[in-house]
Amino acid sequence: MDTLLLSRIQFGFVISFHILFPAFTIGLANWLAFLEWRWLRTGQALWWDLYVFWRKVFAISFGMGVVSGIVMSFQFGTNWAVLSERAGNVLGPLLSYEVLTAFFLEAGFLGVMLFGARRVGPWVHFFCTAMVALGTLISTFWIIAAISWMHTPQGHVQQGNVFVPGDWWAIVFNPSFPYRLVHMVLAAFITTCFVIGGTSAWYLRRGVHPEAAARMLRLAVVFGAIAVPAQILAGDQHGLNTLQHQPIKVAAMEGHWHAGAPGAGVPLVLFGVPNQQAERNDFELAVPRLGSLILTHSWSGDIEPLTAVVPEDRPPVLPVFVFFRVMVGLGLLMLAVVAASAWAWWRGRLERATWVLRGWQLLSPAGFAALLAGWWVTEFGRQPWVVYGLLRTRDAVSPHLAAGAVATSLAGYVLVYAVIFGAGIWYLWRLLHKGPTPAAPGSADAAATEVRTPARPLSVAGEADIAEADAR
Repeated sequence: MDTLLLSRIQFGFVISFHILFPAFTIGLANWLAFLEWRWLRTGQALWWDLYVFWRKVFAISFGMGVVSGIVMSFQFGTNWAVLSERAGNVLGPLLSYEVLTAFFLEAGFLGVMLFGARRVGPWVHFFCTAMVALGTLISTFWIIAAISWMHTPQGHVQQGNVFVPGDWWAIVFNPSFPYRLVHMVLAAFITTCFVIGGTSAWYLRRGVHPEAAARMLRLAVVFGAIAVPAQILAGDQHGLNTLQHQPIKVAAMEGHWHAGAPGAGVPLVLFGVPNQQAERNDFELAVPRLGSLILTHSWSGDIEPLTAVVPEDRPPVLPVFVFFRVMVGLGLLMLAVVAASAWAWWRGRLERATWVLRGWQLLSPAGFAALLAGWWVTEFGRQPWVVYGLLRTRDAVSPHLAAGAVATSLAGYVLVYAVIFGAGIWYLWRLLHKGPTPAAPGSADAAATEVRTPARPLSVAGEADIAEADAR
């Protein structure tokens, strides 16, 4: 357990925990904007009640995302000083743009969104909600730009060992950026969709909040029917892009060790246990040529095998292979639940189909799990590079950092996260358990829905008006 391994574990732990909250709030902020827009268009109180309910969930999730993200940035200086020194001229401005645009936008309008419903007009309040939602998408833009550059670097100039920006357009819009951005945004939306759908299914099975639950479940089915197939298509295009720029990562995803005969194609390995020492898959179950059809859209297409590079240039195959199948498997399960829900809805039994409701409940955390699995495939598959093809991970770690110091800080992170975020997640569970309730008369949430008209000054009131007021 040397400094390099401990630093990788620590950063992996922190970023894996952090990514769950921004992904959830990206989808949740846009869900809130939709709910408030529907309330403004229809005037139905149920839309506002749903908005108030999910706004509380958003506030807690947003706060935990901010807190877990702050500590992550410190590690660039403490654990990855060489990376900061060599790539900081590129990564630093990209991360700063995220703060100066997205975070400032969110912070500027978040207070009005959470506490200003009685202090501004309804459409102004909706504008604030929309700006927070926009801020989450802008934040995603800059973070994905930085990560994508580390995978497919371009637009930089190398001065000695330091990467200096040469063309910012090329840096931001690097070859993998558009595919990663679409894939990530859809993943965030789907994660939120299945939390909403699973929560709705839980309410329906318990017989509570039936009207709100039925409305939310139908919206989740409609959105899932659009977003899940779109994500499969986006994932296919992202895979083609990865095959072009990081072929060894794709070979690890597929457990493809050796080149076959010309024209024989690549099999699709359904199951196996990659053996990195022996350069083979143990207990392999594969379908001939199907891998070629999926990966190259050709019956006899071929891809570069893992043995095309020396062993020290290969990623750890087992986690890449396994987590890729977890991600794909969860995606197919979500597609099946959405399809079954659409069928049950068409037959008029959506809210009463127990097996469909159970499916939504079981898959309510599936978006988080698929998100983490996909993230681990991406980051494990990039190894042994931290800036692909330019800077190895082992050369990016801080040179004079003691392993004991990293182990101590890692233990501290685990303990503090377990206490603080455990309490936050428990509170979120309590909110979801309680569910949406109509705003109580006289409360701030109820007052926000009232039609407000300016009162006439007493100086312009007539004698009849004054007499009527005295009579009251």
